[in-house]
Amino acid sequence: MKVVFFEDVEGTAQVGEVKEVKNGFARNFLLPRGTAGPATKDNLQRANSLAQKEARRQEKIDGEARGISAKLDGYTVTLEARVGETGRLFGSITNRDIAEALTAKAGVDVDPHIVLLPEPIRDIGPRPVTIKFTRNVTAEVTVDVVPDEASRPVVEKLMAERAAQAEAEAKAAAEAKYRAEAEAKAAGAAAETEAESEVETDTETAE
Repeated sequence: MKVVFFEDVEGTAQVGEVKEVKNGFARNFLLPRGTAGPATKDNLQRANSLAQKEARRQEKIDGEARGISAKLDGYTVTLEARVGETGRLFGSITNRDIAEALTAKAGVDVDPHIVLLPEPIRDIGPRPVTIKFTRNVTAEVTVDVVPDEASRPVVEKLMAERAAQAEAEAKAAAEAKYRAEAEAKAAGAAAETEAESEVETDTETAE
């Protein structure tokens, strides 16, 4: 069924759009709710008027959001957390934690629902996070999770152990490379000696 949309339907269409949809979806969902209607001349005119009104409304809220997003875009917010011996957090940092930290430290009122965090943060370190004010306006911030005062000795020990392990692995890799190159060089020399010996044998036989 071809319908025209009177409202935005997330993942389907925006107000004013004309689309072919399944009959069941139209009859059971769109039409009863008044979200869309058959693509008649009258409905198309109505939808066009609604679309223009929505565009003006969207531009207004986008303009307001741009002023706020400019204060946050590129901002780095630091959150302290308790960290275990493995480097993982006790608990996690959620979108609500980030929103509260931004509101308190950046002076911008941020709703947790506009913090796009695919999953809670469970490790220390910086990571980019998107703040979506409207469908057209976003800000990119950096959330840096650091160990709290009680956890710092644990993390320092862990980092020292990891650095020592990395150094040992690098040394082992260098030694393995040196041995491989030495073996390859020795094999090449042996092959060259054998080839020279065969040439000498062939020469003696010919004589």
